[in-house]
Amino acid sequence: MYVVLGASGHTGHVVATNLLTRGQKVRVVGRNSLHLQPLASKGAEPFIADVCDASALVKAFEPADSAYIMIPPNLTSKDPLGYADRLSDAIFAAAQKSGIKNIVVLSSIGAELASGTGPVVGLHNLEQKLNQIAQANVLFLRAAYFMENTLPQANAIRKMGNAAGPLSPDLSIPMIATRDIGNVASDVLLHPTIHGKQVRELHGQRDLTYTEVAATVGEAIGKPDLKYVQITGDQFRDVLVQTGMSLQVANLLREMTDALNSGKMHPVEPRSPQNTTPTAYETFVNGPSSQPMRNRLQLKSLERVSHFSPILGEVGLCRDGLIRPSRRPRS
Repeated sequence: MYVVLGASGHTGHVVATNLLTRGQKVRVVGRNSLHLQPLASKGAEPFIADVCDASALVKAFEPADSAYIMIPPNLTSKDPLGYADRLSDAIFAAAQKSGIKNIVVLSSIGAELASGTGPVVGLHNLEQKLNQIAQANVLFLRAAYFMENTLPQANAIRKMGNAAGPLSPDLSIPMIATRDIGNVASDVLLHPTIHGKQVRELHGQRDLTYTEVAATVGEAIGKPDLKYVQITGDQFRDVLVQTGMSLQVANLLREMTDALNSGKMHPVEPRSPQNTTPTAYETFVNGPSSQPMRNRLQLKSLERVSHFSPILGEVGLCRDGLIRPSRRPRS
């Protein structure tokens, strides 16, 4: 049996679906049965649990041999790193007590650093804890910037007539479609070759700047002259808070963007066939994943520019989902 945490999120849903398609027994874990219902209808076993409850996770992990693990985001937490540590403590305790053999973990580029990377510090701590479990084979998938993080640019385009964000316009970073992460993770679970503790970065199809992102989006929506405008760290933080995010989470995301802009946070591995994935950004923008962005852009004229209040997407390299203002995160 396979256990999937975060099964209603972008990567977890792909992992669970791929395993079910191949006839495997899959247990999907979350706090909300409604969010797990689509996978239950495909044959998954829903398991309702608080992911911070180690005793509940022990039951979820038994008698499974393998698990896909991630830290679901809590965008309204007043102590986001404390929340991440409580969750990683529970995962560590459950994995150790259950004796689970193979674990694939959604981590992030930059997780080798112990500080100064915003929410990625929580993933660093998770990696350190799971490294202590002697019996488990663990693969840490340090994924790049999610292409899905660019979807809420629709709001900036509608409000400003431009794409906007805190990253430098000429900063080239690896970007990946979350379906590619899920495909890699499920393939590793189905064909386990993990021995001990291993790290594998995932760089996506190629590196991109936000200037290139804007140009690609512009071509897709019939606005070939679309530009990207960099906003300040203070503006970025304030916009995030306006969406319903806690100030503490917003400050961590600002710290992460600062780490990206400064070069502190970057891939460790050189690009190779092993860490390159197939989905190009052009394919992503013109595919079903970005249909919500295209639909939103069609609702109002792109020429209408009002006050600056774009709802920017989650800019983390690690978080499994987009910002959903004033909502509790799905698990």
